[in-house]
Amino acid sequence: MKVIIDNKIPYIKGVIEQMADEVIYLPGQAFTPDIVRDADALITRTRTRCNRELLEGSKVRFIGTATIGFDHIDTEYCREAGITWSNCPGCNAGAVEQYIHSVLLLLQKERNVDLPHSCIGIVGVGHVGSRIQQLAERLGMRVLLNDPPRAAQGEKGFVDLQTIARECDIITLHTPLIREGKYPTFHLADDNFFQSLQKRPYLINTSRGEVVETTSILRALESKQIAGAVIDVWENEPHISLDLLHRVFIGTPHIAGYSADGKANATRMVLDAFCRFFGIQKEFCISLPQPEYNLQDTDEDIHQLQMYNPQHDFETLLAHPEKFEQLRGDYPLRRE
Repeated sequence: MKVIIDNKIPYIKGVIEQMADEVIYLPGQAFTPDIVRDADALITRTRTRCNRELLEGSKVRFIGTATIGFDHIDTEYCREAGITWSNCPGCNAGAVEQYIHSVLLLLQKERNVDLPHSCIGIVGVGHVGSRIQQLAERLGMRVLLNDPPRAAQGEKGFVDLQTIARECDIITLHTPLIREGKYPTFHLADDNFFQSLQKRPYLINTSRGEVVETTSILRALESKQIAGAVIDVWENEPHISLDLLHRVFIGTPHIAGYSADGKANATRMVLDAFCRFFGIQKEFCISLPQPEYNLQDTDEDIHQLQMYNPQHDFETLLAHPEKFEQLRGDYPLRRE
């Protein structure tokens, strides 16, 4: 069996070799039709476009992506070609919760946002959005939830996007990227969305870059329709908008979900799916490094920002935006 793996997936080297005859590690953007032609499986991240152009005529039978999102996989082509694919829903929910927690504390500290008297709107209430809901409730915030697919199935407790736009002081996006169908999220935050806002909220995007239209959020910042923005995911990565980077409250290089625990979860999940598909019965162990921080203060908020402060990543990205891909790929994983 031959497996080709994105070389930025941590904790997999030395484990997958126990299950395959040949293992090749490559950068995600270096997967080509010639390289994958005689592979049985691919293990990828979002940088590898798994479509007809890459896969047609290959032996590939299984694709595992060590990510929540799977919009980089042409699922319809995979169905036609008989290729099984698997993603890792919820693998990094704890890491994104940690990121949002620190962002909220910074808004409180730097922008005087009174969290217990603020209303937060969570758009997309899956694995990650549900964790953010619990976090916001612990912080004493009023929480509004928006998830049209779940609401359409008869689930209660959801409001429409107009209510979010009308009542929220902070809006955080946690949707998948869906370009077509009944509930598209591509450019969900566009001119119409920003024009509908009534409270000048802060907008946080840790979902997919294309959920927010770049030109629209730039206009919203310029016209003060929003008080500020926290952007971790960008349109046209790694060639991000420098105008937007210099206007946001915090901007980071697509690393909100990057923690040692989150990445280990993703690697475990993709290996489990790999073993199920190929009928491999193999025990494997993934060992995590010890956390680097040393908590000495008794204040819980200080603890959180000691564990992770996104301002440090923002400063690094501001200094070297041309290294977006390198900063993301070589990101030092943190512990939750």
